Amino acid sequence: MEHDEARDRMRKALDLVHTWPAVYMFKFIFEPDEERLNAVLALFPAEAEVLRKYSKAGKYLSITVNEVMMSADEVVARYDKAAQIEGVIVL
Repeated sequence: MEHDEARDRMRKALDLVHTWPAVYMFKFIFEPDEERLNAVLALFPAEAEVLRKYSKAGKYLSITVNEVMMSADEVVARYDKAAQIEGVIVL
């Protein structure tokens, strides 16, 4: 129940600041691991532009992807899928 309320709040907030379709910037942080990286990249089309940036010590990897999304529901669904990947922090 609480998770559904959080998703509804997120949808409403996204709708307040975006006019759909819109380019949306996804950002994820995790400890570098090939399996985890592949799982995150699989959330996006192969042609998506992906920016990778390692932390200063190399302990963490930040992934930024800009993609045209058609609605807040699409954004929330993508975050739901990302949240299922162990060790991934969604921003």
